[in-house]
Amino acid sequence: MIGTGYVGLVSGACFADFGHHVICVDKDADKIAALQRGEMPIYEPGLEDLVAANVKAGRLSFATDLKAPVAEADAVFIAVGTPSRRGDGHADLSYVYAAAKEIVGALDGFTVVVTKSTVPVGTGDEVERIIREARPDAEAAVVSNPEFLREGAAIQDFKHPDRIVVGTEDARASKVMAELYRPLYLNRSPIVTTGRRTAELIKYAANAFLATKITFINEIADLCERVGADVQEVARGIGLDNRIGGKFLHAGPGYGGSCFPKDTLALIKTGQDFEAPLRIVETVASVNEIRKRAMARKVTAALGTNLRGKTVAILGLTFKPNTDDMRDAPSIPLITALHDMGATVRAYDPVGMEQAKKVLPELTYCEDAYECAQGAAALVIVTEWEQFRALDLDRLKTAMADKPVIVDLRNIYLPDEMRQRGFVYESVGRPRSNGH
Repeated sequence: MIGTGYVGLVSGACFADFGHHVICVDKDADKIAALQRGEMPIYEPGLEDLVAANVKAGRLSFATDLKAPVAEADAVFIAVGTPSRRGDGHADLSYVYAAAKEIVGALDGFTVVVTKSTVPVGTGDEVERIIREARPDAEAAVVSNPEFLREGAAIQDFKHPDRIVVGTEDARASKVMAELYRPLYLNRSPIVTTGRRTAELIKYAANAFLATKITFINEIADLCERVGADVQEVARGIGLDNRIGGKFLHAGPGYGGSCFPKDTLALIKTGQDFEAPLRIVETVASVNEIRKRAMARKVTAALGTNLRGKTVAILGLTFKPNTDDMRDAPSIPLITALHDMGATVRAYDPVGMEQAKKVLPELTYCEDAYECAQGAAALVIVTEWEQFRALDLDRLKTAMADKPVIVDLRNIYLPDEMRQRGFVYESVGRPRSNGH
């Protein structure tokens, strides 16, 4: 497994748990040394115990040099990062191609080279070209096997997937992939075997569709606010239609994270390159980007005054609960806008503050939600951590400034109840409280 980020480490640990022998390889010597000591580079529920159990059983190990691991492998997974390339938004494939070039020299016997990283259409063709050019004699088949892991639920998703997509037309490679995923047959997880380019596109199409669902309900939420409707009831009303489904219909501050922003952008660029522009996805990306910063205006509206000299408390910094991932988190443009409006920002997140300090060093970081709320004119719930669903409201009210304002961007509290408890309460896509 080349790469020990979210995808590589979770996939490697889960494959080891299936009974396979897995070596996770990473060039970052400090990262590998930390993993050998049992220290995880990411926060993912259950991962530390899973890694420890499989290291102890001798099925999982870590290395910085890929030569020996690749030589003895039946399958080599490329699970390196594909961030948005600066300047044009295309997926940066330099890490994928660098891994392919390194793998080539160590191949020994028939080996399946699997791209697990999220890559644009045609990347597998280029990986194959790199291998064939350097080693015409190499017995290798290049397969696309995209991941569909949700951060915070990645182990569950790997072991109980909706589907496994395998992009290959090579019979021997199909056999190896079927053997790798054989433990999942008990769960009857469907394996979708298709062409390599189709498999590459399935991943992007899935993420773009989910991003579209989120953006759609966010725009409906804006309309609900104008007409006095409740977006949660609208979402439930349409989600009960099994053609639509209720998932990803939660109005909020816009999508973020390591996948949706970069994958929608990469798909847009692919569409433009092949003269098949994806107008819907282009609009989704544009609307979402504007929305994240616009959330700061909700705070101003709730306060009924400008933010200069005011303290705003932020609860939740990561893009979603159960992760420490700050990549493209909605909290970042929101906090930047609050600063631009003259506010002082205090913040608390259960696990994301160390990562947040790298991108938002100017914040005052607090020990808990109540310290964060101390003297704040407004408190903004940005990430729906479980810890924020049952706050001691009286304690919160006492900690805050004279007229306590809560802006709940995740709709985790009931407007009537918050009004009765003496808060000015603003949420997303729901009728405003009469206390405003």
